[in-house]
Amino acid sequence: MAVPKRKTPRSRTHSRRSANRRLTPPSRSDCPNCGSAKLPHVVCPNCGWYKGRQAVEVD
Repeated sequence: MAVPKRKTPRSRTHSRRSANRRLTPPSRSDCPNCGSAKLPHVVCPNCGWYKGRQAVEVD
């Protein structure tokens, strides 16, 4: 079994893990029906439309 010859420095461990901490907010698109911001490929929470038809009844 392979065993490291030296202890991995804390800075190397943290710099390797830091790539996962860079979170970007999800992209937004405009609803073609009402114009509000919504997530792509998701029913609009404001009007309930998706792909040119009403998918969900919204009160």
